[in-house]
Amino acid sequence: MRPATRLFIKQRFTDYYNKTRISAPSSVREREFGFIFFDERYPDDIWMRRHIGFSSGEEMQDYVRSIVPAHAYYSTAYYQNPHAPTMGDKEWLGADLIFDLDADHIMHGSYEEMLSRIKEEAIKLLDVLDNELGIDMRTIKLVFSGGRGYHVHVQELAMRDFEPAERRELVSYICGIGISPSALLSDWAPGRVGWHERFRVLLTSYLQDLSKKPEKDVKAELSSLRGVGQVMTERFYKMIPELVGLLKTDPSSILFRDQTVKTVFGALASERESRLLPYIRKAAVQVDEPVSTDIRRLIRLPDSLHAKSGFKVVPLEVKELNDFDPLIDAVAFGDREIIIESDREYSFSLLGSRYDIPKGRVKVPEAAGLFLCCRGIGEIGGSDHAS
Repeated sequence: MRPATRLFIKQRFTDYYNKTRISAPSSVREREFGFIFFDERYPDDIWMRRHIGFSSGEEMQDYVRSIVPAHAYYSTAYYQNPHAPTMGDKEWLGADLIFDLDADHIMHGSYEEMLSRIKEEAIKLLDVLDNELGIDMRTIKLVFSGGRGYHVHVQELAMRDFEPAERRELVSYICGIGISPSALLSDWAPGRVGWHERFRVLLTSYLQDLSKKPEKDVKAELSSLRGVGQVMTERFYKMIPELVGLLKTDPSSILFRDQTVKTVFGALASERESRLLPYIRKAAVQVDEPVSTDIRRLIRLPDSLHAKSGFKVVPLEVKELNDFDPLIDAVAFGDREIIIESDREYSFSLLGSRYDIPKGRVKVPEAAGLFLCCRGIGEIGGSDHAS
């Protein structure tokens, strides 16, 4: 990034922070804060200043306005001494349960496609928290990260003291880690929700997809499973239509049909590269496990700006998610025209308009130009960028 581009981004961020009131997180006195700056090393060699504490939201606001950070964070944890220079001296008091949903961990594609895909995961997660885990939705704080994902904060007091192992257990359920076919099928009953029903559906889909393949390919796939020999392969192949029917009517009876079924289902789920894994991932919610299990994590500060997109970190009500469009609702800047220089062709949507950026110099609205500069696609060019 050219120095002029870095200066341009910082100038626009300065204007935003001077005009915007940033809401302090709850229990602000017990939170640690961290910031990444627009120094001469940015964005190639970033450094975070952390172990910062504030006595009030006003003090936090004044600090942000004075330093104009590229990125701003606060701790999911509560501390007796959040400003202490070492973690041991902070005296941990508990932490919110955080689920991080990041499209980078799921797929690659255009920015619009990634935003759409990760929104689907956020909706799935909220449904699981509400209808399967019984979380009080009034304790849920939802935040668009400003980049390619969402943060779901669970602020239930009963969960604040959870250790990493307890948080990992919740994540394992949500992500479908450690699936046991025998347990889920034997305990299935009509009307059962959660993984019992999801596993029945995904196993049905797998067997249906298997039945569409050439016989030799199916037998090769089954015989490659650990502990499944030629005889079992032949028996299981012939049973596939019957098993699909039983999964729709009486899944629990499957395990009593044949030892072959138990062996094959067990092998399918236990393989290091399980044949069921793509189906499980589709049925699960793909959250970032390290974030959820880390009881000292720093997370993006709502209402701050994300210097890799120029977008706002937007706090949302759960009921607002369906209608939320980051490419409109998270855009912080306007349509004043500026000149940027792009090193390649790039197409994207922003504020309801489609932009096809050619290689070279082009005049674009400020919101689009800032997005391109922050993403490393464009550099500020010409005198039109002066504030």
